Amino acid sequence: MNLDREYRLLFTRRQLFGRAAAGIGTVALASLLNDRLFAAGAGAAPATHFAAKAKRVIYLFMSGGPSHIDLFDYKPKLKDYHGTELPASVRMGQRVTGMTAGQKSFPCVAPMFKFAQHGKCGAWVSELLPNIASVVDDLAIVKSLHTEAINHDPAITCIQTGHQLPGRPSLGAWLSYGLGNESQSLPAFVVMISQGSGNKTDQPLFSRLWGAGFLPSEHQGVRFRSGSGDPVLYLSNPPGLDDATRRRMLDGVGQLNKLASRSFGDPEINTRIAQYEMASRMQSSVPELTDLSKESKKTLEMYGVDETGRDGGFARNCLLARRMAERGVRFVQLFHRGWDQHSSLPGQIRGQCRDVDRASAALVRDLKQRGMLDDTLVIWGGEFGRTVYSQGALTKTDYGRDHHGRCFTLWLAGGGIKGGISYGETDDYCYNIVKDPVHIHDFNATLLHCLGLDHTKLTFKFQGRDFRLTDVHGNVVKELLA
Repeated sequence: MNLDREYRLLFTRRQLFGRAAAGIGTVALASLLNDRLFAAGAGAAPATHFAAKAKRVIYLFMSGGPSHIDLFDYKPKLKDYHGTELPASVRMGQRVTGMTAGQKSFPCVAPMFKFAQHGKCGAWVSELLPNIASVVDDLAIVKSLHTEAINHDPAITCIQTGHQLPGRPSLGAWLSYGLGNESQSLPAFVVMISQGSGNKTDQPLFSRLWGAGFLPSEHQGVRFRSGSGDPVLYLSNPPGLDDATRRRMLDGVGQLNKLASRSFGDPEINTRIAQYEMASRMQSSVPELTDLSKESKKTLEMYGVDETGRDGGFARNCLLARRMAERGVRFVQLFHRGWDQHSSLPGQIRGQCRDVDRASAALVRDLKQRGMLDDTLVIWGGEFGRTVYSQGALTKTDYGRDHHGRCFTLWLAGGGIKGGISYGETDDYCYNIVKDPVHIHDFNATLLHCLGLDHTKLTFKFQGRDFRLTDVHGNVVKELLA
């Protein structure tokens, strides 16, 4: 960032406004008649590179790595391989994590759950996900995702930011930067986290996963909390401070920040001004957003939210995501923890699927019946998959699976995505991709394409280089597009 250049740009603007003072009154009147006409951060979105199919994204992120083998990638031959050693010709010397590298045996494990075909498309889905199975004709199930990362932090950082090392902007931040904010009273990028009933000691989630990196900080995600208390920290006025006093304080701080902006030309100061004003508007918009009392009993039941609407879990977050989408939030990301099943997988994955199955399908149905699915892109998946071989001892009733980045499954719905298809194939061991591989960069390039953005042109200059979400890689997977 060149502060001297920013200062000179601001100085030039002041001169321009001074010379065009006669027209300021007309501009002011127009902005009063239509407050979105000249909005920058919270108004009409910047022009996209081409016509967009999707306006917004709801990303259901299954943190920990759900087992594609037990959920979506049906391999009937695994029954024949169950208990036998994974052939060296399949593994091909590929590295494994330190958690299984010392194992003397790598026995293959066939899922103990039944699979069946569903919908007109005949997609195979595990019995663990009956509700998601009922909407497969609206889904594109991608079975050939792959990543180089084999441990959680680099893998989740890579799929969220396009790079295994921390420091780069997250997907939601890139979309806020590239598309702007449709809402004047809510952030462009919102994050919610729920704890699953599976692995209670799952890996942590760091705020940098929804951070802005080197983008202006206004584009970072705002985390909404579950449970009692304010959904957003410091949303309510402190005791003894009324709205009028808070307004005077914000006006005073705003004037000081404007003086600082004129003196230093730092764009982050303008970001700070805008964020203070957004926070003020959120004091009224967020309580209305999170009040589910006006949702019908039928809707609450469809998602699996109790009648009080107080449940702070995944189901409530899905319903809130739909409400945010209705109110113009550009990117909503729900992290659901607990999918890291290194042991006790059969029991843990049952609980995880109960957590998310009903609400995930309800979100797709609800968006569709409201006419919103066509321009809302829904994504469901984690940072990688799980190994076909057992981590630890294999018994008749129990097994675990290690991390596996060579292939995994993710599904998409709406927002320009072709429904009722399965894309990509893995081998009979569900270990390697044999057809139509989709790298993380290809996946992110495709998401941006649905939103009208060319991933090679959505860039930000930092430290002398034009950075982008897909780094220097990525191709749009056209077969997934409607």
